[in-house]
Amino acid sequence: MADAKIRLCVEHDLAAGNSVPLDRDQANYLFNVMRLGVGAHILLFNSRDGEFLAEVADAGKRRGLLAVLHQTKPLQMPPDLWLLFAPIKKARTDFIVEKAAEMGAARICPVQTEYTNSDRIRQDKLQAHAMEAAEQCGGTYVPEVAGIAKLRSVLETWPEDRRLMFCDEALAGRAPGLAQAKRGKWAILIGPEGGFSDAERAALSKIPQSLPVSLGPRILRADTAAVAALTLWQSKLGDWA
Repeated sequence: MADAKIRLCVEHDLAAGNSVPLDRDQANYLFNVMRLGVGAHILLFNSRDGEFLAEVADAGKRRGLLAVLHQTKPLQMPPDLWLLFAPIKKARTDFIVEKAAEMGAARICPVQTEYTNSDRIRQDKLQAHAMEAAEQCGGTYVPEVAGIAKLRSVLETWPEDRRLMFCDEALAGRAPGLAQAKRGKWAILIGPEGGFSDAERAALSKIPQSLPVSLGPRILRADTAAVAALTLWQSKLGDWA
C-alpha cells in the first residue's frame, strides 16, 4: 500500500471484489492531472464502509474503472457534533468548512444571523470542500454541509437532547466554561463578524441546552473562532480527549 498516495471519496459501495466506475472529473484528475495508469493503487472511502485499497483496471481520458482489493481502515465516525456558523467572505467560509471536516464535525450548518455579511452560499461547493478535506486528512467520513437557515428558526426548533456551546465574545477573558460539561450530542455556534444581536442573545438564553463559553482573552475573527472552538470542544469532550 506504500504507493497508494491518493485518496478518493466515491459514492459506490466498497467491498473486496467490487468495481468502481469513475466519472469524467475523477478520471481527469487521476489520469490526466496525477498521471496514474493501469495498475496504480488508490485509497477509496464513502462514509459508510471504511477505507479500501483499489487498483486502476481501466484508464481513459473521460472514464475509468477501479478494482477494489481489500479494506485498509474501518469506518471511523466523528463525534456527534454540529458546527453552526454565520457565513463570511467566500475564502474564509471555505476555510471554516475545510477545518470543520478535518477536525471532526459530523454536520456543518451555515446560519443567517442579524449581522451576517453573506446570506447566500454555494452548498454544493462547500460540500465539495468538505469532501476534499476528508480526502486529505485521512478521514473515512464526510460531514454533511446543510443549506443556510435563519438562526432564529434553528433555535425555535432546537432538539431537546443536544447541548449548544454558544461561543460568546462578551465572555472574552473568562474561563471557558466546559469544566462540568458531559459528553453526548453537541453543537457549536460561532457568530458573525459583527457579533450577536440583543434579540439573538435573548433567544439563546431561553434555551436550557445552551452553554455560553469563552474562547480566551481576545475576541477572535470568525474563522479563527471556529478552529478554536472545535479544538476546545474536542480536547474536553470529543475524540481527542
